[in-house]
Amino acid sequence: MKVSYKKILFPGINGLVHGGDYNPDQWLDRPDILEKDLELMKKAGINCVTLGIFSWSAYEPAEGEFHFEWLQNIMDRLYENGIHTILATPSGARPAWLDAAYPDAMRADEYGRRNHHGNRHNHCMSSENYRRLVRKIDSQLAQRFGKHPGLILWHISNEFGGYCYCDACRQRFQKYLAEQFDGDIGKLNKAWWTSFWSHTYNSFDQIEPPYADGEQSVLGLRLEWKRFTTWNTTDFMKAEIDALREFCPDVPVTTNFMTMYEELDYHAMAKPLDVISWDSYPMFHNDRETLEDTFLENAFNHALFRSIKPGQPFMMMESAPGLVNWRPFNKYKRPGVHRLACLQAVACGSDTVQYFQIRKSRGSVEQFHGAVIDHLGTDDTRVFREVAETGRSLERLAEVAGSIADNRTAILFDWDNRWAVRDVNALGQETKKYEETCISLWKEFVKMGAEPDIISSDADWSSYRVIAAPMLFMLHDGVGEKIRSFVEGGGQFLATYFTGCVDRNLLAYLGGFPGQDLHELFGLICEETDTLYPSDRNIIRWLTLGDSPREGKAEGLFPLQSEVRDYQELLRVSDAEILAVYEKDYVAGMPAVTRKRYGQGTAWYVGCRIGSGEMRGLLAEMLKNAGIPARRLPEGVEFHSRRSESCYYDFYLNTGSEPAQVEDVYGTDLLTGEEFRGEAVIPGFQALVLKRG
Repeated sequence: MKVSYKKILFPGINGLVHGGDYNPDQWLDRPDILEKDLELMKKAGINCVTLGIFSWSAYEPAEGEFHFEWLQNIMDRLYENGIHTILATPSGARPAWLDAAYPDAMRADEYGRRNHHGNRHNHCMSSENYRRLVRKIDSQLAQRFGKHPGLILWHISNEFGGYCYCDACRQRFQKYLAEQFDGDIGKLNKAWWTSFWSHTYNSFDQIEPPYADGEQSVLGLRLEWKRFTTWNTTDFMKAEIDALREFCPDVPVTTNFMTMYEELDYHAMAKPLDVISWDSYPMFHNDRETLEDTFLENAFNHALFRSIKPGQPFMMMESAPGLVNWRPFNKYKRPGVHRLACLQAVACGSDTVQYFQIRKSRGSVEQFHGAVIDHLGTDDTRVFREVAETGRSLERLAEVAGSIADNRTAILFDWDNRWAVRDVNALGQETKKYEETCISLWKEFVKMGAEPDIISSDADWSSYRVIAAPMLFMLHDGVGEKIRSFVEGGGQFLATYFTGCVDRNLLAYLGGFPGQDLHELFGLICEETDTLYPSDRNIIRWLTLGDSPREGKAEGLFPLQSEVRDYQELLRVSDAEILAVYEKDYVAGMPAVTRKRYGQGTAWYVGCRIGSGEMRGLLAEMLKNAGIPARRLPEGVEFHSRRSESCYYDFYLNTGSEPAQVEDVYGTDLLTGEEFRGEAVIPGFQALVLKRG
């Protein structure tokens, strides 16, 4: 099957989207400001805005009383000035009249107590009244504006999240469980092992959500509650999408996800969406890490959302042009950082650079959140100048729009495995660090110029040659066979400690870990996973690398010894090659790191936690076996690449403040027009975007 390397998200915009959230309904009594906003947006290179995210009160000030004239006028004026519209449904925040008339629309907390009116993102997804009212306002918007020439996308609600423990959600949860377990309560009891502590259920209507003062010991219940919340939220979102598509089926839809948000499985939520978008708010200039590390972690999140719908660009729906106002410490980005962060988004696969917000709100909780247009209201602020400079850079990169990432490495990251690791009574409660482990391993690949995608167990793995699966504690049905097929076909697969311990219902596998017969693939069984105190230390000694015994440091990538922290496993090796052994403790002399050739590929196993940098030699060997070239990059320089049908776009981002020299660079810099044939010096906080055949 021919692979397409070009997917234009918005044919009506010739290039990349540059814009953000705009709230003109807050300024309807100031037509002079609305007119000034148009002038300033054009100066900043804004070509698209998002309207109506929190405009329900302006649309429908009383039930059944609709006012859309102001929106029509705004969209018309924007389009006349070359600015397109992303139109949001307003369900993220309810007007006061709605809660007064329909209190069931408000959520209940973990004790089952109904919330009061206020804030946002606090509606009950199960409320039939709320669903009916949302469908009504969505249908009104779709009928009125679905064919507006400036409309390019529907934005469904805003930053979905949170749990509701009301009676309607409890009943809906019971029905959901009955469907999941084929109406067989005995099947549920066996899967959840409810005989422990005599917690067996006789019927589905006995099951309650995991209330704060209720059932917390049945881990299967806690996991299914999280899965149910994703399912229920997705069902609510799909109802909104259906209401829109009844009147304008051809306008694509998205909703804005939030970083590595813990409470919703974005892989499941993404299926009804046409485009993936997310809100990027890295904590630049914090005092716990280097700026380079902050940039890298932000790039990980870009990779996560890019990978949810492979084969097309994603959207950076929100970012702060200056600062946010909701952190303990709210710092402005230093000069040059804003533009570089925006170029990073494009480098990682985004076709949009969007902000919250275009103009600062004069009052309420976000009145000092960063914006393109400050309360000063002029174009001569530092933030406005940097936004305008970013706009000019994006215009020079117009041809990049529609190109896609084309990576051959991946990190396996399942949301419900994340939930399971967090909930399980095992290991060290403060040192599990599943997310940090995935991110640190991803960073090492990036530092070698081999950026991974972030994929799920049920994703299509066929385009990848290297997959790393840190702490894959829970295995979905059939994943063991999928891993074996991947390795047998020539793939390089890396597993770590705490792999393959439980099934999707959190029942422990019998017959040896990792389960689903993966102990045969890796040639070992884990007898024990020992938790180390922060003061404990062990060491592993590396024996081999590549095809010969270890002698010295292999090209400076591999130390002779590595320090073990947090976790060490006692491994019983059958037919795997031992790459490293423990030096101390009761496991002294026993295997710590192994590999086993299986079919055309190799299964690698790291049975202890070592620094990700200590694994660089092992990762380099995996890349070499897979035919993926590794490269040396200066400290602080990120490399990302996008591919179109005819060329590559190679992005080199210097996230340090000092100049950096990079080698083996070729192509024409789209930002400056300069040609490069070999090496280049990139000033601090600057970038190269090289087009090569």
